[in-house]
Amino acid sequence: MNSPNQDEDDVPVKDPVKYGELVILGYNGSLPSGDRGRRKSRFALYRRTKANGVKPSTVHILNTPQGSKAVHSRGQHSISFTLSRNQTVVVEYCHDNDTDMFQIGRSTECPIDFVVTDTSGEGKEGEDPSVAPSTISRFACRVVCERSPPYTARIYAAGFDSSKNIFLGEKATKWKNPDGHMDGLTTNGVLVMHPEGFPEDSRQGLWREISVCGDVYALRETRSGPSRGKLAEGESSALRDGSLVDLCGATLLWRTGEGLLHAPTLRHLEALRQELNAARPQCPVGLSTLAFPSLPRSHSLEERQPWVYLTCGHVHGRHDWGQRPERQEARGGGEGEGEGRISTVRRECPLCRSVGPYVPLWLGCEPAVYVDAGAPTYAFVPCGHVCSERTAKYWADTPLPHGTHAFRPTCPFCSAPLSSTPQGWTRLIFQGPID
Repeated sequence: MNSPNQDEDDVPVKDPVKYGELVILGYNGSLPSGDRGRRKSRFALYRRTKANGVKPSTVHILNTPQGSKAVHSRGQHSISFTLSRNQTVVVEYCHDNDTDMFQIGRSTECPIDFVVTDTSGEGKEGEDPSVAPSTISRFACRVVCERSPPYTARIYAAGFDSSKNIFLGEKATKWKNPDGHMDGLTTNGVLVMHPEGFPEDSRQGLWREISVCGDVYALRETRSGPSRGKLAEGESSALRDGSLVDLCGATLLWRTGEGLLHAPTLRHLEALRQELNAARPQCPVGLSTLAFPSLPRSHSLEERQPWVYLTCGHVHGRHDWGQRPERQEARGGGEGEGEGRISTVRRECPLCRSVGPYVPLWLGCEPAVYVDAGAPTYAFVPCGHVCSERTAKYWADTPLPHGTHAFRPTCPFCSAPLSSTPQGWTRLIFQGPID
């Protein structure tokens, strides 16, 4: 789970302390091309054999470019705040024996532990970057974990590059705080939402922006606006179980080590699938027995795949009855060939005559996004991903950042925007065998 840029003696030992996991929303358990090395759909943070955290130490106010070079040549981590052509403030960082640092970003360079690319909108994997540039920063953010209980993890905007430097240029949003220390924001910002009571009694919190030094601010007017929001007094950059981190192109879910111990597992989801199939649900018209594909799911439709009328929730087998004018929409990132497009065929349900989209059902295979271990009886609209009732309702009520200033609920399994009328989910109505 550790990145190849770590020392050989930094590989997790037997029964290591697990701080938690970062899971990218929209991939339903794995990247389309498979999880490889530092490029994967989830990243586990373990206590390192040797601490690699850093903390602020010496501050230099430099009036010449040569002075800046002299500071940087010392091989220490530093953050540079360029105030003008003639003045730069450089904050040196020294080693911290009490913390471990993990860096996240689009860059594949050595300092990045977890490589993250866009999961929706522009910059999808495989596209020409000159045509669709990524909005995720190369060195987007860093997570610093305390090596002692309670193993608190804190999020900071920006990551140190290969020269161990974070550079905020003259045009970057930056300022001097009343206590004298410098701080700033990255171009597209790092946004965080801390929920209350996750996962038992989950309630969404407010979206905030995290500064380079880890302070919490209200959102800017637009994602890359020049003026920072108001300081959120009393709020912390400490991640909670269920916290969301948005990097402007990808949204990450943080699950604590303790939270993961109580979360459903892939084995549990597989047991729920088998239980569902054991009930032998049938197509109420064709009378064929339906079955969800095994986990991890296939990327292509199977003959006995359940389909659903999203307006009413009646589950059928695949058929061509009651077809209305057909329309197809591209789905958000993270899915394979069969799931990559949402078939929005509008049909009339043979049971209740309601007209609406008719789509295949897919089991949600990423355990980390579940808020309980309930039966998979609800589906997101319009993508058809199936999960528990509480999980469906939680994510349908959770707006995720979209574009420069918009927010919208999306399916956590595929990043498809959820329907707003009447809600982003439907309760599934299965028919059992009539024999």
